[in-house]
Amino acid sequence: MKVRITNGMLMGLVVNMVYAKAIGLTQGIMAREAGSDMWMATILSTLQGMAVMLITVIVMLRLPEKNMVEQAALLLGKWGGKLIAALLFLFFLGAFGTVMITFVYHLMDYFLPEVPVIVFILVGGAVAVYAVYQGLEVIARMALVGSFSIIALNVLVLFGSIYQFDIRELLPVFQNGFVNTIKASRHNDTDWAMATLMTALILPLVRDRLTWKKSAPLAIVYGGLFVLQWPILEAGVLSPEMTGQYIVACMQLARSAEIGQFIHRYEMIMIAFFATSALVQTMMSLMCACMSVSHVLGLKDYRPVILPTTLVLGGFGYWVVLDHGRAMRLLSDYWPPAALAVAFGVPMLVFAAGFLRKKKLAAARKEAEEEKQAQMRKSS
Repeated sequence: MKVRITNGMLMGLVVNMVYAKAIGLTQGIMAREAGSDMWMATILSTLQGMAVMLITVIVMLRLPEKNMVEQAALLLGKWGGKLIAALLFLFFLGAFGTVMITFVYHLMDYFLPEVPVIVFILVGGAVAVYAVYQGLEVIARMALVGSFSIIALNVLVLFGSIYQFDIRELLPVFQNGFVNTIKASRHNDTDWAMATLMTALILPLVRDRLTWKKSAPLAIVYGGLFVLQWPILEAGVLSPEMTGQYIVACMQLARSAEIGQFIHRYEMIMIAFFATSALVQTMMSLMCACMSVSHVLGLKDYRPVILPTTLVLGGFGYWVVLDHGRAMRLLSDYWPPAALAVAFGVPMLVFAAGFLRKKKLAAARKEAEEEKQAQMRKSS
């Protein structure tokens, strides 16, 4: 019997899959492009993420028992499915690299500058491997803990920063132009892309398919609201110009936050609450990459490919993180077009294939329904 997670767990996974990188590195990049409009770019990106997530869920509901790769194999043939799986592996390879940039630079640049990069990669990889071996339900339960950590972190940072906040830094809206703000939102779109394609692989493992259309886009809304606080506070407290000077702008905001004479040095508080979300990103990037590889190789279980996939992802992550300039070029220049092409192109391709091959899709639905009824009769 397949492991099943609840819709609440799915929402927790979506929120955690976005949060760490979105507040950690994305906002600084958007500040350099959009200036004081980075908070508007975050809102626009969230709306775009909701739309793509809804399209993905609609595609998945046509054959709820099959994930995106399995649908592609049915509609496009065996090799078409393998091609989609290979594209998803490359996507999560890149995603793992961006997640490692987030994870390592938070710790190395602010706390442990003398620790070799390989140590961070090994620790993050080892935790991810253990979690992936334990399965999706374990990671999903950790994501629920991560969601509470996110709420706690946001509340503490809000209370610690609000007295320094200057709303004039956010005005005028669209100072750099609406088109430029839309363009800058592509960086946050890559974060939603990770959540969307993760959902495309794990949605058949989520109970109560009747609420998929509601829970998945709603998770985008919650995640967007959790992330939106950061560009607003960074612009109002640090100023957009200062935010754009930092690779990890959220840590600089945490440094400036304090509550009276009692709570200072928010960096340690931030890492304590932030770490769970960052680790969930690492775990799910590895799990989705393993699932993609298993589809390419025609395996029924992803566990035999965990270790070799980890070596590939870890090697790429180490290579990227080793050079700050290379890491930021990847995030700013190369990752957005590649990630968005896959995140939007794969669901639309499978949707179009289902539209053109309606008879095959209908036959697959009928077969799935007959199999379900047979299992029900057998169990009764």
